[in-house]
Amino acid sequence: MDINVHHDFNQVLKANNCFPLRRAALSELQINVGYLCNQACEHCHVDAGPKRTEMMAWATMQKVLDWANNNHVKSVDITGGAPELIPNFRKFCNGFLDRGISITSRCNITVQYEPGQEDLPQWYAERKIRLVCSLPCYTSKNVDQQRGKGVFGKSISGLQAFNAVGYGRTEELAIDLVYNPIGPVLPPAQTELQNEYKTRLKQDFDIDFNNLLTITNLPINRFEHYLNRTGQLHSYHQLLVENFNPATVEPLMCRHLINVDWLGYVYDCDFNQMLDLPLAAPGRKHGRKHGRKQLWEIESGNLKDGPIAVAKHCFGCTAGAGSSCGGALT
Repeated sequence: MDINVHHDFNQVLKANNCFPLRRAALSELQINVGYLCNQACEHCHVDAGPKRTEMMAWATMQKVLDWANNNHVKSVDITGGAPELIPNFRKFCNGFLDRGISITSRCNITVQYEPGQEDLPQWYAERKIRLVCSLPCYTSKNVDQQRGKGVFGKSISGLQAFNAVGYGRTEELAIDLVYNPIGPVLPPAQTELQNEYKTRLKQDFDIDFNNLLTITNLPINRFEHYLNRTGQLHSYHQLLVENFNPATVEPLMCRHLINVDWLGYVYDCDFNQMLDLPLAAPGRKHGRKHGRKQLWEIESGNLKDGPIAVAKHCFGCTAGAGSSCGGALT
């Protein structure tokens, strides 16, 4: 592939007989309940942090619950920010469980040390909510570099607290960890790295977990700013394009889920949400009042075979073994 020519994602899809990129049947609803977080990680594509004020209101949550029920959604993936810090988060989760909908919650581990969150491990365990928790390394130096001073120590004690209530040690309480590279490189092979994590965390801290998910850092928002400051943005884009893998296209998460923001507007994925690329509007940006739809304005049955909005950041999900919220794709 001539990487100097093919920086257009659709052109690369065409060259690999993968065009156009269209939706499969909906399998999951991903909900970003807000950008408030107790951490401000260097790689965060959401630009989440303690000063963010965007948070889903209860009235919006009720509409999402009704839509999920009416459209026979079986599972939801709740993310943020730190979703637990959003008012009515627990009530929202209970609403899904009351409707027989399973939940994955993306937890940063250290949120349990925030005021009012002390019972979080037990609360999650009682509801058998699957957890996906960020831990970008099994050493303190790398984690604190990426996530802030002291975060590694809190993360270890937090994981031990989840283990104490059964997470990672019983079949019904699953906890997966997420690895993000420290810098502008692709993640290593997921299976081999998982074995390293399991060995080191068990030996050093007696920590158990289920699976490791490797996720490529996409060059948007905070990570893009870092790449710009360090003069690495162009070379990182080149790396992603050079490593395009057509085998990652079919299982791309944007083909199987829809993403909802804190106001109820819909996107093909959380990355598109951050770039203001709305659902079914490829290559265009426009204000919230001009053409974009909220979740309750669509029907899930009308989504299949619909278009997916793409841009150059999509090379991040299709490079190497691929990347999604569920880890490597191949």
